[in-house]
Amino acid sequence: MGTMSVPRLIVNMSFPMMISMFIQSLYNIVDSALVGRINENALTALSLAFPLQNLMVAFGIGTAVGVNALLSTRLGQKKMEDVNRAAMNGIFLALCTYLFILLLSFFILHPYFVFSAKGVAQIVSYGEEYASIVMRASFGMFGVMMLDRLLQATGRTIFTMISQISGAFCNIILDCCLIFGLGPFPKLGVAGAAIATVIGQCLSMVLSLVFNLAFNREIKFEFRKFRPHLATIRQVYLVALPTILLNGATSLTTYLLNLILGMFSTTAIAVYGVYFKLNSFLFMPIFGLNSGLVPIIAYNYGACKKKRILSTMRTGLLFALSIMGFGVILFELIPGRLLMLFSATNEMLKIGVPAIRIIAPSFIGAAVAITLSSAFQAFRSAIYSMIVAFMRQLVVLLPVAYFLALTGNIRNVWFAFPIAEVVSVAVSIFFYMRLKKNRLMPMQEE
Repeated sequence: MGTMSVPRLIVNMSFPMMISMFIQSLYNIVDSALVGRINENALTALSLAFPLQNLMVAFGIGTAVGVNALLSTRLGQKKMEDVNRAAMNGIFLALCTYLFILLLSFFILHPYFVFSAKGVAQIVSYGEEYASIVMRASFGMFGVMMLDRLLQATGRTIFTMISQISGAFCNIILDCCLIFGLGPFPKLGVAGAAIATVIGQCLSMVLSLVFNLAFNREIKFEFRKFRPHLATIRQVYLVALPTILLNGATSLTTYLLNLILGMFSTTAIAVYGVYFKLNSFLFMPIFGLNSGLVPIIAYNYGACKKKRILSTMRTGLLFALSIMGFGVILFELIPGRLLMLFSATNEMLKIGVPAIRIIAPSFIGAAVAITLSSAFQAFRSAIYSMIVAFMRQLVVLLPVAYFLALTGNIRNVWFAFPIAEVVSVAVSIFFYMRLKKNRLMPMQEE
C-alpha cells in the first residue's frame, strides 16, 4: 500500500474488483435479458423492482464502505486491535441490515407495486413475486458485500474476484434452468430469476467467508468474544451514513423517474430499466475501480503520504475516463443492438435508441465525479459525496425531467441526464479542491 508503484498498485487492488463487478453487471444483463423473453410486462416488473434492490445495495454497500475506510485507516496507523474491532462490528452490522430489510419487505411490497404499475395486474404479480424473494433471502447479498470489503481492505482483492465470479456464473446457469425449466428443473419464470439471484449471492458469501478465515491474516475473527462496540459503530456510520443516503437518493430518483416515465407508458419504464442494466456494464467496473482507490488513499492518508495520494487520484481518473470513453463510443454506435439483447419490441426501440444516444455523453462526467468521490470516502468526508448526489439527482435531474416531461415529448426527458451530470462534475471539483487545500496540502510527509 505504501511502497508499490501507484499504477501497479491500483491495478492490483482494483482490477480484480473491476472484473468481479463487470461479471456482476453481465449477470444482471443476462437476468433481465432472459426475463424479457417472457414478455414486456415481466421486464417492466424487474425495472420497478430495481429501486427496492438499489435500496438494499445502499444499506449494504454504504455500511461496507464505512467499515472499509475505517479499517484501512487503522491499518495505515498500525492499530491492529481497532482493525479487528472494525471487522467484527462490520459483520454484526451486515446482519442487522438484513433483518431490517426482511422486516420491511412484509409491509411495502404490495402497495409499492400496485401504485408503481398503474394497476396492471400482471406487472404487480410479477413484481411482488420477484421482490419478495430477493428481499427476504438477501442475507447472502449483505454478507458478501461486507466480507468482500474486509478482503479488499487488506489487499486480497483476488479472492473477492473469485467469490463474485463464482456467484455470478452460478446465477447465470440457474437463470437459464429455473426461468424456462430446463432439464430436471421446474419452470418458475420470474420467481426462477429471483431464486437464481439469491443462490448465487449465498455461494459468493460462503466463499468470501472461507477466504477471510483462511487467508486474511491481518484480521482475527473472534466470534465468541464479540460484543457490539458503539464507538466503532459510530465511526463506521460517519462514513457509511452519507454513502447510504447517496445510494438511497439513487433509489428514490429511480422510483420517481419511473413515475414520470409512467406518464407516457409502461414501455418507457421498461426502457429505463434496460438502460440501467446496460449502463451497469460500464459503471460497475468504475465502481470496482473506486473500491480499489478508497483503501489505497485511506492507507496513505493514515500514513501521511501526500504524493502517493495525488498520484493515485491522477492515475485513477485516467483509468476511469478511458473506460467511460469506450462506453460512449459503444452506446452511440449500436444502441439498437444493445436493446435487442432484451427482446425489445418496436416501441421499445423507438423510445430507447434516442434515449441511449442522448444520455451516453454524460458518462464522461460520471467518470470524474465517481473518481473524486474516492477521495471523499477515504478522507472520511463522504458528506461531500452525499451533497453531490443530492444536487445531481434530487435538485437537478428529477425537476428537470419532470418539466421536460410536461412538453409531451418523451425524447426531451432524457436530456435531464447530461444536464444533471454537468452540475455533478462542477460540484465534485469544487469539493475536491477544497479538500485538497484544507486537508491534503497541509499534510506533512513522514
